[in-house]
Amino acid sequence: MEPLYQSQPYLRSAEMVVAGLHDEGILVERTIFYPQGGGQPGDSGAIEVPDGTVIPVRVTRYGPDRQTALLVMADEGGALPAAAQTLKAGDIFTGHIDWRQRYSFMRVHTALHLLSVVIPYPVTGGQISDGEGRLDFDLPEAQLDKDALSATLQELVDADHAVTESWISDAELDAQPALVKTMSVKPPRGSGRVRLVRIGSDTTQIDLQPCGGTHAETTREIGRVAVTKVEKKGRQNRRVRIKLLDEPAV
Repeated sequence: MEPLYQSQPYLRSAEMVVAGLHDEGILVERTIFYPQGGGQPGDSGAIEVPDGTVIPVRVTRYGPDRQTALLVMADEGGALPAAAQTLKAGDIFTGHIDWRQRYSFMRVHTALHLLSVVIPYPVTGGQISDGEGRLDFDLPEAQLDKDALSATLQELVDADHAVTESWISDAELDAQPALVKTMSVKPPRGSGRVRLVRIGSDTTQIDLQPCGGTHAETTREIGRVAVTKVEKKGRQNRRVRIKLLDEPAV
């Protein structure tokens, strides 16, 4: 699969080709729509076929073979729009992602990477939603101060660190197990190489970890963010929730 959402995360529209049909929608090999995974929701939006018909995309998931993305067009009752039923393999269309939602996911995802720096403990789980997110930490009995966490997180955001990607081989990742912060989500493998997301530079590195999701280009784009809640979810599990406080022009 060619993940345009990784190489060009700010691309809002792109030409795509139907790779196959599915009961819930269509399969594509080249996609700007992020398929749900790693705690990040799948993108929604719409596709526009050559005759001008616009078909809503409710959500995006991986196809059955994990080599394609499934653009889910069926409604909650399982019915496909009539226009979607006429599509066939090889048809060309233009995909349009819901940019406001995607940009929110990107900002939250980047903020959660910073939160894992503010709280340097193993991550046992996480979830991204529109404007909000949370991480679970394997953390011994401890008092976490929301205001102090928020202040430290905001300092990292305001420092305007660059967010970039690089790639290493599976073997290189195996030789550096400390790169993996998440205990519940395994780094995306299968192609022989693994994508790393870096916050900061080679000389001033803030964070570096495997990740297949979408991110803002700089931490300043996150805007104002706050830790809203700290919950105890077990003897050593602490859930920390964050929320974006700004709604930027998109």
